Amino acid sequence: MAVVPKLFELNIFTPERLFFSDKVEAVTVTLPDGRATFLAGHTPLVAPVEVATTLIKKDDGEWAEAFSSEGFVEVRRSGVIMFVQTCEWPEEIDAKRAEDALFRAEEAIRQRRSIAEYQKSKIDLARAVERLRVTRLKRK
Repeated sequence: MAVVPKLFELNIFTPERLFFSDKVEAVTVTLPDGRATFLAGHTPLVAPVEVATTLIKKDDGEWAEAFSSEGFVEVRRSGVIMFVQTCEWPEEIDAKRAEDALFRAEEAIRQRRSIAEYQKSKIDLARAVERLRVTRLKRK
């Protein structure tokens, strides 16, 4: 007898658009204390999301990978909602632009200005590195 996976609704919002909305088997995100995978029926929670890759296991069993920036995730009995600043599929990422952003962020960190500028530069650096990682995976 085949086991039918339990599905739940996943919605990922950015300020500009609804990035993803569909029924999925699982979603994996990066929280401040590590990676977390949510399945149907997970205990409700709200947690911050770090800049990293979001993995989405679609209802066909295939995993999709997207770059996502900082935000938060809300797990409800009815599904999962993510609110992030940016979320992009690998083919949406401009690798040249990400490389330029990486260079600018590294230079800003080297200049060691204010604490606020340093923190912003670290976030910019994390975004650029993760975008480049996602685009390189796409090419394999």
